[in-house]
Amino acid sequence: MLIAGIDIGSRSIELVALNGKGVAYRARTATTFDPLDQARRVLAEAPGRIDLLVATGYGRGLVESADLGLPVRTLTEIKAYGLGAHSLHPEARTVLDIGGQDTKAISLLPGGRVGRFEMNDRCAAGTGKFLEFMATAFQVPVEAFGAFACRGGGDVQIGSMCTVFAETEATSLMAKGERPENIALALHRAVVKRTVGMLGRVGLEFPLLFAGGVAHNPCAVKLLREVVAGEVIVPGEPDMVGALGAALWGAQQEGAVSV
Repeated sequence: MLIAGIDIGSRSIELVALNGKGVAYRARTATTFDPLDQARRVLAEAPGRIDLLVATGYGRGLVESADLGLPVRTLTEIKAYGLGAHSLHPEARTVLDIGGQDTKAISLLPGGRVGRFEMNDRCAAGTGKFLEFMATAFQVPVEAFGAFACRGGGDVQIGSMCTVFAETEATSLMAKGERPENIALALHRAVVKRTVGMLGRVGLEFPLLFAGGVAHNPCAVKLLREVVAGEVIVPGEPDMVGALGAALWGAQQEGAVSV
């Protein structure tokens, strides 16, 4: 039996398929302007027939309503990330996910169950989309923006987390002769500061597992570790955590595993 979890985010789609022995297949692709077509494509490349698909992420409704020719269930991102994080690191007590569209802070109970959680999904402030927008303004590829910011220094402050206002502040600072790397570092500090506030409201306990696409950003990881002053775990594939959790939940529903 092959049970898969698919996490459809604003920037990327991840798929994890489980068989009786563990992870049989994993894949990642860009969401693009047609997430359903991209989901069909990544499913078609799976090795073998998928018996159950569990969809999570902001686009899970698209998959649920589509005719994919296989059973589809849906799971909230909060539950998916809790289960995925627990499976990878059972010792984790809090999860932080900074994705392209939203940020989630989750406290974990035994077994990967969700305690308290907070989610910012109403605007781009503090998300990967915020950093992507700023990277574009600096004419730096988003994949290199974290390393670019790591070269910064000083005590530059960005007062607004609104994408438009923050860009205006950054432009004003550059006009005054501030080094772009220093401004990029300040933007990362603003993101981490906002995130730490969310973690505090759910009751931050360590270890903290950092998931989502922004966990690939070396500056965000460095600043988070400095600010929280506790153990921060970054999985090898931090953006796969939600898809893994969805697959595990599906396997649990089918009696294939106990999570």
